[in-house]
Amino acid sequence: MVAGLTAAAVVVVAVLAYQASANAPDSVASSSSATPKASASASAQPSTKPKPTKDPLAVPADSGAGERVVYALQDRRVWLVDGNDKALRTFTVMPSPVSPPPGVHQVTSRSGTVQGSDGVPIEHVVRFANVGEVAVGFSAAQDGSMEAPDPESKTGGVRMKRADGNAMWTFATVGAKVVVVP
Repeated sequence: MVAGLTAAAVVVVAVLAYQASANAPDSVASSSSATPKASASASAQPSTKPKPTKDPLAVPADSGAGERVVYALQDRRVWLVDGNDKALRTFTVMPSPVSPPPGVHQVTSRSGTVQGSDGVPIEHVVRFANVGEVAVGFSAAQDGSMEAPDPESKTGGVRMKRADGNAMWTFATVGAKVVVVP
């Protein structure tokens, strides 16, 4: 009986090995012929390699060099970057209805706690741009909210979580570089 089970097991392994080699891509299948076999699923056109995916947390390549705050408008993300171009922290933000223009800016003023132009009490305000009469800056709502602002309002507060606001406050002193990318 043991011999019968062993023979059956050998047959099953042989069948599975054949199925695996028959379905393996040409690059890994062993073949005795010098020319690769055509498969029914192969296309007439060479396959293109998929593009490597961009790391969504990587500092944008077009954001300059050195110590800086990087604000990516489309990604709704901020990076705090050290002098060796290493991201110390990255986080998402809620953009304001008034966006700063892309380019290099500088932190011009800071406020510990104030009333936001939308009426929300905010803290750790770091201002870095003006668009017309609107000051644009990073801030955190004292209640921790990051709600989308009224799109009709003319406010420039880029909101972040309180912990991120604390990190921004420590990192971005007056004169610090802020790079805005699209």
